[in-house]
Amino acid sequence: MNQNEKAKRFADLHTKGDPLVLFNAWDAGSAKAIGTAGAKAIATSSYAVADAQGYRDGEDIPIDLALAIVGRIVASVDLPVTADFEGGYSEDDGLLAENVQRLIESGAIGINFEDRVLLGKGLYEIERQARRIATIREAADRLGVPLFINARTDLFLGRGGDPEDAVGAALDRAEAYAAAGASGFFVPGLADDTLIGRICEGSSLPVNVMMMDGVSSHAKLAGLGVARISYGPIPYLHGMDAVKAEASRILA
Repeated sequence: MNQNEKAKRFADLHTKGDPLVLFNAWDAGSAKAIGTAGAKAIATSSYAVADAQGYRDGEDIPIDLALAIVGRIVASVDLPVTADFEGGYSEDDGLLAENVQRLIESGAIGINFEDRVLLGKGLYEIERQARRIATIREAADRLGVPLFINARTDLFLGRGGDPEDAVGAALDRAEAYAAAGASGFFVPGLADDTLIGRICEGSSLPVNVMMMDGVSSHAKLAGLGVARISYGPIPYLHGMDAVKAEASRILA
């Protein structure tokens, strides 16, 4: 498949009630292993990619290195590859467009793009984040690639408070992000079945849920209308635990 075919295939895999499951990778080796296990697509985790290279999450890893890792993953598997690109490495829309163009040129067909202000506090205002998403869509259109923009909101992840109070705000963001050109809506940190169901029902975009403590089974999430399930840093953390355990056994 060429890049556009992979992009279209990836979008088609997002089916409400029959979710795409992404067991996140962090380098070419992990991507190849996950692909061999039967994955339909490969997704990176920003935390895992950064930590595997000795950096902190939050755009601490240099963009050139992050893009090189994505490029090696693309070259190593014949599957659609979507990259966790955090906040796009720039507050400036022009530089954001350039960064996204470089990501697409690495072979990626999808992007996770979050609304948390990485170098500040809180979330971008809806209108500002919608403009940033539109910038990404325009950059992809110029290259002729139907990039899957998975618009992430951090209304639920590590925010405290009652998540039920944030559902309305999340749906407002989903509507604005869809109008700006987003392809999917990512709600990491949301674990309550009832609230996940409300998001799925109220969003015109396919909804992505991240596995974590308290999140229901794949089958239950499918019944709620989820279209994508991702594992974030969990595969990397479990992999490193296994390495540590085996090393401890050998070195003891």
